[in-house]
Formats: sequence, structure tokens, C-alpha cells
Amino acid sequence: MTKSKHMAVGVDIGGTGVKAALVDVAEGTLLSDRVKVPTPVGGEPDDIRDAVVELVGRLEVEADTPIGVTFPAIVRHGRTMSAANVSKAWIGLEAERLFEQALGRDIHFVNDADAAGFAEDHYGAAKDASGLVIMTTLGTGIGGALIYDGVLIPNAELGHLELDGYDAETRASNRARETEGLSWEAWAARLQRYYSHLEFIFSPDLFVVGGGVSKSSEMFLPLLRLDTPIVPAMLRNNAGIIGAAALARGV
Repeated sequence: MTKSKHMAVGVDIGGTGVKAALVDVAEGTLLSDRVKVPTPVGGEPDDIRDAVVELVGRLEVEADTPIGVTFPAIVRHGRTMSAANVSKAWIGLEAERLFEQALGRDIHFVNDADAAGFAEDHYGAAKDASGLVIMTTLGTGIGGALIYDGVLIPNAELGHLELDGYDAETRASNRARETEGLSWEAWAARLQRYYSHLEFIFSPDLFVVGGGVSKSSEMFLPLLRLDTPIVPAMLRNNAGIIGAAALARGV
């Protein structure tokens, strides 16, 4: 198999930035520098579409190179069914078709946390894991992904589980820690409640914790007492790009 058969483009759309790169999906590594632009103010569909077209053009890939695109929303059959930190015009939009028409080719369109979880399962912290892996991203909210024996179970909105009358992410996200000025110990107590609840519901074999705060995992993960192993993510800000590319290539 030629190396080109292992190549795909991953595009990761976030609330603050849109980034893309060419990926070797056999190794789960970037073959190009990441290219990035700020997410257009207001996050309107046409503006984000144009940003994605610009980035893919800058990568100068072959016309038949698969493209995977992540988005911070529930994605059902190519439609975005929610909107986080972008325009509400995305809700119910046939987003996959929007990008396919602009790029002139089929794409694989996926929730951003699902892409990151898939990447961690195949190339990162959960590479050798079997059974049920739960990836959570602790950031502005809490993103989640379920992967069972390498198969992605999409749209697990784990941040919206209700705990003590609240959406879990309003209490246990990294933004909650920063906004409320919580110590690592106080935040870990909330995370304990959250992960214990996930453990009870899903009986996972491994937790992987991502998001920017995972760089400081030694400050809070050792404070948790769980039966399930819990480890920090490895792929950092490249996880979405790598996961989107791998899913587009059909890994």
C-alpha cells in the first residue's frame, strides 16, 4: 500500500479556532504543519465554511484525499443538532452537505469530542485498551466519547448528565474551576462525584481525560478514587484533527 493510501486531512472546528493538517492515519501523526485561523466572529455557517475551504486550500492536497471535519455539536446523519459557542443557525443544518458542496468532495463529519476520543483510542492513551473506553474533555464544558473495542458510539453528551440538580459540566468543567476559583482539591471533589457517577452507569474499562487542563493532570487525577483506571490524554490539541482524518479514511 502506498503512503498516499494512509493520508487524510483532518479539520477541527472549535469555538475560538479552526485548524487543519494532513495526517498519516497509519501512525496517527501529522504529515504537515497545522494551519489555523480564528473562528469567524459570530460563528455563522457560511463564514466557517469559507474558513475551512481556505485551510484545505493551503494544505495543497490531492483532489481524492479524504477529509474529516469535526464540529462542537451533536451530529446526526450529517446534520448539526446543537450549537456550542457558534451561531444558532447551525441547529438542524445539513452541515455535512454544506462542506461537501464547498469542497467539491465527500467528507466525514463528526462531533469534536468523538473525533478526539477515537484518536486517543487508536493512537494515544487508550491505544492498547479493550472493552469500553470513556474519553472526557474538561474545558469550557465537558465533552465525552464512548469507544467500545475500537468502535465509536457517537454523540454521548456526557457533560449534560444531571448531578445533584445541575448539568454536570456546570459544576465540574475546567471553566467552573476557574470561574469559582476552586483549589485543585475542591475541584477534584466535584470530579470524584462526576466520575463515580459515570463509573456506576457505564462500568468502563478505562477513562481518558483530555482538554487543556490535562497538562496539569498530576494536580488532580491522583486525588480521585475510582475502580476504573483514569489517565490523561496524549494527543493534546491534535486529537480532533487526527481522529477526523482517521474516520475519513475509514480506519
